[in-house]
Amino acid sequence: MLFPETILTQEIDLPILREKGIRLSLRRLDMVHPMVSGNKFFKLKYNIAEAKKQGKNTLLTFGGAFSNHIHAVAAAGKILGFRTIGVIRGEETFPLNPTLRFATEAGMRLHYVDRESYRIKTQETFLESLKQQFVEFFLIPEGGTNAFAISGTKEILLAEDEHFSHIAVAIGTGGTFAGIAGSLFSHQTLLGFSSLKWLSIQNEINQLLELHQIQPRGAVRILDQYHFGGYAKHKPELLDFMLDFFAQTGIPLDPVYTGKMMFGILDQVKKGAFAPGSNILAMHTGGLQGILGFNERFGTKLPYTSLRM
Repeated sequence: MLFPETILTQEIDLPILREKGIRLSLRRLDMVHPMVSGNKFFKLKYNIAEAKKQGKNTLLTFGGAFSNHIHAVAAAGKILGFRTIGVIRGEETFPLNPTLRFATEAGMRLHYVDRESYRIKTQETFLESLKQQFVEFFLIPEGGTNAFAISGTKEILLAEDEHFSHIAVAIGTGGTFAGIAGSLFSHQTLLGFSSLKWLSIQNEINQLLELHQIQPRGAVRILDQYHFGGYAKHKPELLDFMLDFFAQTGIPLDPVYTGKMMFGILDQVKKGAFAPGSNILAMHTGGLQGILGFNERFGTKLPYTSLRM
C-alpha cells in the first residue's frame, strides 16, 4: 500500500486576491509522495490494493510518451515490487524522453502501438491480444480512472475542508473531479477546469458521475474556455503566467493541467465571478515530472521539482 508523506494546504497571497476580497488556498498534492505524486497517488492507491488482493504481480496500463500516469505506475511498481508494462501510444523514439527514461529505469517494460491501434485499446480484441502476449496482469486504464481510482480521489477532500466555499480542480479523464464531487459539502461549488478541447466534456463528466452513481451534494460547474488549444497544447500567455506565478509564490505549475486551472481561477477572480468573501481551495494535482520533457521539447525554462528513485 502507498502511504502519503504529507498533505499540505498553502494559502496564496496575491494582490488581485486582496483587491477582490477572495481567499485562495492550494492543496499541494504534488508533495504527497516523492515519486507517486499528485492525484495519481490517490488513483493508484486502491487499484494496487485490488491487484494485491487478486494475487497479480504485474500492472499493465496505457499512456502517451509524456504521461504522468505512466511515470506514476512505473514508480509505484518499483516501490511495491510489481512488474509494470506501459502500452505507449506512438513509435519508439530515441533518445527516450525523461518520462520514458524514468519508466524504463524503474523497470517498466514499454510496448509501443501505433495510434490507430491505440484508439481501440479498450476493445476486447485488443485486450485479448495483450493477454496472449503478456499473460496475467492487472489492468489499469489510461489515466487511471476507474471505480478504484474514484474511491481514492474521494479522499482528496477532507472533513476539515468544510469551510471552503469553492473547490477547483483540473479535468483530464475526470476521475479526480468525480471523486471530489462525491465528497463535496452541500454548500460548496466544485469548479472543473478542462484541459481538453472537447465540446462534449460536460456530457462526458455527467456520464462518469452516472456510471459511478455519484450525486454531488453541492453544485458542480465545468469551465472549458481555458484549454489553450487543447490537451497538452499551450500558448505564450500561459507560460508567461506560470513563470510569474512561480516568481510570486515559489510554486511550480505544470502546463497541461495546473497551469491552466490556476490561470482560469485568477481570470475568474479578475472578472468578478467570485463574491467577496469567497474561500477557494484549488488542487495541485502534480504533473511536474512532465516539465523536464516539456523544457527539452520546446526550449523553455519552466521550474519543476526534481524526482528521483
